[in-house]
Amino acid sequence: MRRWLRSYGLLLTWSLLRLRTYLPLIVSIQALLSVGIVVGFSLLIPRVDPVTAVYLSTGAPTVALISVGMVLAPQMVAQQKARGVFDYHRALPVPRLAMLAADASVWLGLAVPGLVISLVVAAFRFDLDLAVSPLVVPAVLLVAVVAVAIGYGIGYLARPEVASVVTNLIVVVALMFSPINYPADRLPGWLAAVHQVLPFQYMAQAIRETLDVPAGGIPVLPFAVLVTWGAAGLAITYRIMSRRA
Repeated sequence: MRRWLRSYGLLLTWSLLRLRTYLPLIVSIQALLSVGIVVGFSLLIPRVDPVTAVYLSTGAPTVALISVGMVLAPQMVAQQKARGVFDYHRALPVPRLAMLAADASVWLGLAVPGLVISLVVAAFRFDLDLAVSPLVVPAVLLVAVVAVAIGYGIGYLARPEVASVVTNLIVVVALMFSPINYPADRLPGWLAAVHQVLPFQYMAQAIRETLDVPAGGIPVLPFAVLVTWGAAGLAITYRIMSRRA
């Protein structure tokens, strides 16, 4: 365990130093994306009712985590492959999960400012009075782990050009065709059925229902589904990393 923690600390420092020139830009883009969902999407709706306000306000943090873990992270891996950094990573004598944990910590840290800013803007924009649960912290962490596990699986498995196409598709699906910023009953039946399997709906539900606890309490199903996706994503990513080591 001591070796794992030492490796994690060194890799975390290295990741921060490696990305130091991009950190302000990434944080700014994530903040603009989150605020854009809250403000920009509301301009498309003639009258924002309380339900829509909650969906937009809590959907923005979800999209921010998805875009960081499933889009930026695998695209960074693709760039590392092109520059030869990926091969250097494979040669490092460190635990593979420590490497993944260090990168996940960096990406989560980059997403947090956007999450906070979007909620502050939403509170002023819609005059919200959210019933926040302490479970919002593990919900955000769980969503981030699922996003990074899937994102790194895509980045490690696919060729750089394929990873770029897949991550761009994820952005489109998350923003426009997932029940994140609106209820699932607005989707066509077949697409709503697809989202019963995909993690996007459960990511949004876990964050939404811990930021604004429903009268019946917080359901277990979203957390159970996300744990399953996270465990599967980590197992597959670890296998890919170990096999290519």
